[in-house]
Amino acid sequence: MSGHYKTYDPDQLFLLPPSLKEWLPESHLAYFVSDVVDELDLGEIEKTYSTRLQGQPPYHPALMVKLLFYAYCMGIPSSRKIEKETYEDIAFRILAAGYHPDHDTIADFRKTHLGALKGLFLQILLLCKETKLVKLGHVALDGTKMKANASKHKAMSYGRMGEKEKELQREVEELLRKAESVDAEEDQRYGKGIRGDELPEELQFREKRLVKIRQAKKALEERIAKETEPSQKEKHPKPKDQINFTDPESRIMKDSATKEFIQGYNAQAAVEATSQIIVAAEATIQSNDRKQLEPMLAEIEKNCNAVPKELSADAGYYSEDNVAHAQAKGIHPLIPPGNTRHTDAKPVPPRGRIPKHLSVKERMERFLRTEKGRKAYAKRKETVEPVFGQIKGVRGLRQFLLRGLDNVKGEWQLICLTHNLLKLHRWRLAQVTA
Repeated sequence: MSGHYKTYDPDQLFLLPPSLKEWLPESHLAYFVSDVVDELDLGEIEKTYSTRLQGQPPYHPALMVKLLFYAYCMGIPSSRKIEKETYEDIAFRILAAGYHPDHDTIADFRKTHLGALKGLFLQILLLCKETKLVKLGHVALDGTKMKANASKHKAMSYGRMGEKEKELQREVEELLRKAESVDAEEDQRYGKGIRGDELPEELQFREKRLVKIRQAKKALEERIAKETEPSQKEKHPKPKDQINFTDPESRIMKDSATKEFIQGYNAQAAVEATSQIIVAAEATIQSNDRKQLEPMLAEIEKNCNAVPKELSADAGYYSEDNVAHAQAKGIHPLIPPGNTRHTDAKPVPPRGRIPKHLSVKERMERFLRTEKGRKAYAKRKETVEPVFGQIKGVRGLRQFLLRGLDNVKGEWQLICLTHNLLKLHRWRLAQVTA
């Protein structure tokens, strides 16, 4: 019977050393990531390495960047899982060239070089521009709420902290009185130098909690004072103002997609309409999008050295100041003053000349009811919303791994950078098969 099968010998040795290039198809994403990283300027990362390192030499920065890029492309942000994949996944083995960086090394590399990711984002965006994937005819702006690496159940309101502080203070004082009473009784019975262990442990636990509560209270007070505008008199937290013990910089936000409240950040993206390339990315602690339009336009201009001809954003970005700011830059803004729903029913288009007495809001509403306005604004739905779907739904990147606003900004740059990398890879494949 053995003659009916192909030879199968799991223990067979290779006569010649295998070539890594033969393990995957030439068009595989891993090879593309490797080729792109080899073309990038990693000087910002390399300059942090000392030329007089002692002990074992570090892994090559290109190796580490390739692993991170490919991992995030595949929706694998966990450093432990990345380490595991270098043993079990052919693509990861190829990119690591047979090495297996441990998860601490991977996590430390990512955290250390988050600042350099901004530069790498721009370099990959430049590659997209060179292939004509960035035209800036129409750009759609939107934000999505991303979960922080913290549970909302680890948050506490300012009012509750005040109550808990008093409660813990009473408990600490009571435990101290009991400890003194027990010590005095035991000194009389056994002599000095002998004491029970139960009370000190209980006391230590409550004292630690009391310290954490007071630290959180102070941090919240400082945050509110910093965020309060000079024109406002109130600089103290309100009873319902909250802070999270795990990630103090994250905020409770309402996710418009699920209608649930999450502990998270507001991740912003400006997306080019024809290619779905992200031309600007930022993360903020502000749940409201209204103040994000101006800084995001500045990011687009800085990244692309140009501004889009047309910009669409949902009603959350509307204000007369935002409309005026966009128009002053020569951009045609499409921002509805009120919520608009995507329905099959067409609004009655306006007729005749535009009345001169119309306000900014009325002019915007009027234009968005026209056939031209409806068609232009519809691009937003097919531009930025699918991008968030690809990031969250397809790649499964629904939560930040890192904590703190600066770290989250860097991780969001990495997520958006690898989104553009995937788009560029698919474009290259289409050119080859065309």
